Amino acid sequence: MRTRSTVAVLASLTLLAGCTADPPTAPTSGGTFATPPGAPALSGPYAAWAAGVSTPVVDPLYPERGTDAVDVLHYGLDLSWSPTTRTLTGTATVHLRPTRDAPLVSLDFKPYAIDTVTVDGTNAVGTVAHEKLLVETPVRANVPITLVVGYHGKPSTTPMPSKRGDSHPLGLTVDSDGGIWTMQEPFGAFTWYPANDHPSDEALYDITVTAPKGWTGVASGTPVGHSGNTFTYRSTAPVASYATTLAVGRYKKLAATGPHGIPVTTWYRAKDARYLPMLKRSPAFLTWLEQRFGPYPFDSAGLVVVESASAMETQQMVTLGEVQPQRGDKMFDLTTLHEYAHHWFGDAVTLTDWPDMWLNEGWALYVQKLYEQDRYGLSDAELVATSRQRDSELRKEYGPPSKPDPAEFGATNVYTCAAAMIRQLHQALGDDRFFALARGWVQENLHTQQTRASFTAYVNKTTGHDFTALIDAWLDSPTTPPETGPLAQ
Repeated sequence: MRTRSTVAVLASLTLLAGCTADPPTAPTSGGTFATPPGAPALSGPYAAWAAGVSTPVVDPLYPERGTDAVDVLHYGLDLSWSPTTRTLTGTATVHLRPTRDAPLVSLDFKPYAIDTVTVDGTNAVGTVAHEKLLVETPVRANVPITLVVGYHGKPSTTPMPSKRGDSHPLGLTVDSDGGIWTMQEPFGAFTWYPANDHPSDEALYDITVTAPKGWTGVASGTPVGHSGNTFTYRSTAPVASYATTLAVGRYKKLAATGPHGIPVTTWYRAKDARYLPMLKRSPAFLTWLEQRFGPYPFDSAGLVVVESASAMETQQMVTLGEVQPQRGDKMFDLTTLHEYAHHWFGDAVTLTDWPDMWLNEGWALYVQKLYEQDRYGLSDAELVATSRQRDSELRKEYGPPSKPDPAEFGATNVYTCAAAMIRQLHQALGDDRFFALARGWVQENLHTQQTRASFTAYVNKTTGHDFTALIDAWLDSPTTPPETGPLAQ
């Protein structure tokens, strides 16, 4: 945790005039995104990462994570894992845009040993304290720099601010076989690379992982090949740091083709082979989702099985705890479908800060319930009855979904109570208008960060009806709001 003294230093940064040398040439990217509306234009080599431009904010729940002083455009991560020494060795090339003049740059980072630090090719001083990397270099607002950090050390996790039954320490975890894996919501990417670890700062990624002989390195993004034991992944759509993933283990590969020909890759261990009939269902899940919410928003999909009790919607590569298939067909289907649903609702369209976690989880849980109706016969009456009962219980225990407790991250109210609000919109609009709204919300806001206010405005504009009172009631009320019927035609 960052101490008050560090906060004071960062808050009192003086305005300095600084200049930077020309950065190295950017690698070729497959992205075709334009600079987001209202964002500063990038020139020269940095224009290649225009899709990584964001407007970072300070998080109301976890202000010690991330910073609004830096907008990371692109991370180039060159990583190597040694299971014999339990050592991660990395070089992080971070292309970033300072958002204001400052005498230093700060990123979230665990205390690995720092080997080298350069800024635009010139040696710089970098120190790690209170889970912050501080690099002494004067920067100017909107003048990008290239920061390169070489480091090594033994990974360590960070506590998860939650009492959930499936919660475990966040970040890079060493498993019982000497492999590694990570889940990191709401934060924890900083346990394996220097990051602006907040969802408001999405960036592009190139990740290269060198694994021991006979092992495989897996990461989020589109696989772009491997040479020997080195595996490379690229994200040309922007990614929030919490939605990145990394795993190294003795993986076997299951390749398949999803809707409209997208490659779908499943990585599993020998002990997972008995669950292959379940693990082969990813293309069917994606097809079901596409039919309702529009084209899959990325170049590839897949999942990697890890030693965990949880699951995570990491972008393009779901991180699936090994417990999930052990729970049986139905629970495996519902959990995995839920995580893939997030690729539309949470990854393609991302929340801006953590008080709006309901925006991700309400949609994903409601989509999961729709799948349960379609595949497992959940009736409308059962859905309404169970939804209202749980909604009432959860509001009493945790409060309304718009007011999450920082110590109770991911409490069930942000799922169930928000899903009940989405269900009310569905009931009011009917199938045709509801699915048009859902498709439009994703497809018209692809690769952007959104908020409660922008969601409400979109719903009202798209439907031609003012749903503000309904949305506010379901998000803010300490008790379950009354049911409402369909709109008059």
